Amino acid sequence: MHCLRGLLTKGLLATAPLSEAYTLDLGSKESLTTIARSMVEDMMSFYPGNRPGGVPGLLPKPYYWWEGGTLMGSLIDYWYYTGDTRWNGVAQDGLLFQTGPNNDYMPPNQTMTEGNDDQGFWGMAVMSAAELNFDDPPHGRPQWLALAQAVFNTQAARWEERDCGGGLRWQIFPWNNGYDYKNSISQACFFNIAARLALYTGNQSYADWADRVWDWMATTKLLNPETYHIYDGVHVENCSRITPYQWTYNAGAMLLGAAALYNHSASAARRETWRERVDGLLNGSLIFFTGENGDIMTEVACEPVDLCDLDQQSFKAYLSRWMAATIKWAPWTNRRVKPLLASSAAAAVATCTGGDNGRMCGLKWNTRRWDGTTGVGQQMAAMEVVLANAIEHSRPPVTDRNGGTSVGDPGAGSADVGRKTPEEYSSVSTAEKTGAYILTVLFVIGVIAGSLFALDDEYNRSSVPERLARLRAVVVSGVRSWSCSVLSLFWQRGGRGQAKGKWVGRSESNEQQ
Repeated sequence: MHCLRGLLTKGLLATAPLSEAYTLDLGSKESLTTIARSMVEDMMSFYPGNRPGGVPGLLPKPYYWWEGGTLMGSLIDYWYYTGDTRWNGVAQDGLLFQTGPNNDYMPPNQTMTEGNDDQGFWGMAVMSAAELNFDDPPHGRPQWLALAQAVFNTQAARWEERDCGGGLRWQIFPWNNGYDYKNSISQACFFNIAARLALYTGNQSYADWADRVWDWMATTKLLNPETYHIYDGVHVENCSRITPYQWTYNAGAMLLGAAALYNHSASAARRETWRERVDGLLNGSLIFFTGENGDIMTEVACEPVDLCDLDQQSFKAYLSRWMAATIKWAPWTNRRVKPLLASSAAAAVATCTGGDNGRMCGLKWNTRRWDGTTGVGQQMAAMEVVLANAIEHSRPPVTDRNGGTSVGDPGAGSADVGRKTPEEYSSVSTAEKTGAYILTVLFVIGVIAGSLFALDDEYNRSSVPERLARLRAVVVSGVRSWSCSVLSLFWQRGGRGQAKGKWVGRSESNEQQ
């Protein structure tokens, strides 16, 4: 059956119309804008967060939380390149709704499974909002720059030198699969945010952290200092055994961070160091360009073998986004970057002939035809690479010294610094939990009592007073039993401390935080 399905799919693709839905003129901003407008509509058709019952910032399952942050970032890019404000409110709502109670992108409904890279992608989205002077949030709400600083502060506190001499772990909590792994994308997100904060604020301490990340990655050989290839990660039990896969988003995040540090550096020597590193990362990124002329962006670790998962289908969006942004901070890269983005955009647009509307985009651009797949990642990547070709028509990013309006907070995120359990992120007190438990118990008892009263009437044909007397005896017995359970629960959770000492020794003021 699987083989038959594959043959049918290939047959359908072979007979599908080859005419392109879009006619792309790479030299025309109007053409780029018109195509991007259709692409963003198709991308947002997957997003329920702006519809009744939807949650702002969240994509539906099976998409993960982090990709909601990248989606908001793509809406900011769309506005930046086109000037179209249609989706600005959606982006602002999503970015603000997911900040969490401490305004650092640690929302309680995500902290059980949240990784440093997940948090980092939301941080990079709000960093873009600050740099591009995206609509500032209303007074009294967290501001873009402060949110990026909060992500940085919470991650800097998680830097761990006991294993492998440094680095961030992939996962935040020790029971999650991947806690024993230090992956490059967690480091790259942290490096990217630190470098861009250094440039935006002029604060050298952010640049010092970016240097620290770069040096650690080079020392561990996650970033090969000769080829500038960036590998997936390393397990802490054997820090010399590197997982060798390469992904586009690692290269892109490091590239933009290096360009920011080139701009930030005051001395000629430092600028030359970061210029060499920008060039090296561009050289290393050529591994992701395939095709007859080696100029079409490809996710080489998974596309050739048809094994790209839902996350990986979006990765090319970020390399496209960050290669284009690099041009603004490292203008000499334009002659190398722009041809790659142009060829990739033309190839990506050629795949946009699928779906019911005949213009959904595929994943494998180097085939120049729709591959039968659709999704948020495919649409986002195609839109970003098209928009990237309008970089020369777009204004430069700002800093707080040349037009930036976003308000910062160097101490942001401090409430979550050092916290290691999801219970500590919860704002629900023991009393509130116990109260909810009691209400639930009373509701269940009421339902059972009503059912017993009806059954007693059906089978015993007793008078109402007799039935009420029997029911009263049953309910009293049940309430006594449940009361013991409630008191036991309260004693275990509030009076004696939870397992592993999560509440032991905490002062009253701490519990109220």
